[in-house]
Amino acid sequence: MDKLFAKFANATARITGSPPAFLVCVLVVLAWAVSGPIFKFSETWQLVINTGTTIITFLMVFLIQNTQNRDGAALQTKLDELILTSAAENDFMGIEKLTEKELAAMHARCVEHAKVAQERLDKVAAVRESRRDAKAAPRVKRAPAKRPPARNAPARRVKTS
Repeated sequence: MDKLFAKFANATARITGSPPAFLVCVLVVLAWAVSGPIFKFSETWQLVINTGTTIITFLMVFLIQNTQNRDGAALQTKLDELILTSAAENDFMGIEKLTEKELAAMHARCVEHAKVAQERLDKVAAVRESRRDAKAAPRVKRAPAKRPPARNAPARRVKTS
């Protein structure tokens, strides 16, 4: 029974969420509006559209909720698997079942971790920037340093006249 309903809910959600389904709904409403003068805009004429849309809305709420529940569970399962197979903290598995207060605490923890990580990244970026600036700075050419004469070299004679 569950599989049959899941198939039905998926098919209905896919069909009713399509552009042709929307077009059909618009045409039904237009046909109803055009038929107003024929039925002299009677209470029965109004009741037809009101009842029809109410029933369809009522049933669609359950189908959409069912589809969203399954999609949410599938997404959480995929995320849990990613958490398990990565270096992420296992504390995050199943957090969708926590209370609002517990979720807020987990979120605050994540925000704090993000701040620390951002500070580390900023420091690394600053170091890289300073290294890049040091490499890019123009080098000043210096005059060659005068070397003292070698110790064993003969002294130069200066000519005097």
